[in-house]
Amino acid sequence: MRFQDRIKGLFQYFLQGLIILAPIVITIWAVTSLFNFIDRILPDLLENFFPQLSSYYVPGLGLILAVIIIFFVGYISSSFLVGKVVDLFDGLLQKTPGIKIIYSTVKDFFEAFAGNKRKFDKAVLVSIEANDVWRVGFITQQDLNEFGLSEYVAVYVPQSYAFAGHLYFVKPERIKKIPDVGAADAMKFAISGGVTTLDDEVNTK
Repeated sequence: MRFQDRIKGLFQYFLQGLIILAPIVITIWAVTSLFNFIDRILPDLLENFFPQLSSYYVPGLGLILAVIIIFFVGYISSSFLVGKVVDLFDGLLQKTPGIKIIYSTVKDFFEAFAGNKRKFDKAVLVSIEANDVWRVGFITQQDLNEFGLSEYVAVYVPQSYAFAGHLYFVKPERIKKIPDVGAADAMKFAISGGVTTLDDEVNTK
């Protein structure tokens, strides 16, 4: 076997190992980083007020407490009195200069994915540059009268390999519905650059 063939074979082995290990390592790193970030939020806050508690830190306890607090807030927010307090506090933050931009943006972002005002649940194909070129997008607003565009709809188009995207105002005739693909699968397909496969039940329809 020639030296170049050996090098080529070793390089193929390297690429195969990279394909196997990279998704595993990156996934573990992302999950671990997210876990550590959430797990340290409450302990860091407590240490600022009670420095003596730093020696009592238990890995995982901060995450458990954060989950309990989230469930507790979600539970009590359904009551009338607490709901009024939350609405009052929400209105205060929405009207505070500077803070309202950050607060309203973060709030709308979470509600778009998981709240009652879920926006990314209408996957479509949208033609932007040319009539025969289509992109995966999501209708976020169908009433644009405030912008003076009564005949347009707002479509968010995600970018591949990024949690970013672009917002376009287009006419309905430049949009095609995707009846056999769910919103989650469409988002995954767009972010992956089209390399991921759709669910089997979608492909068999």
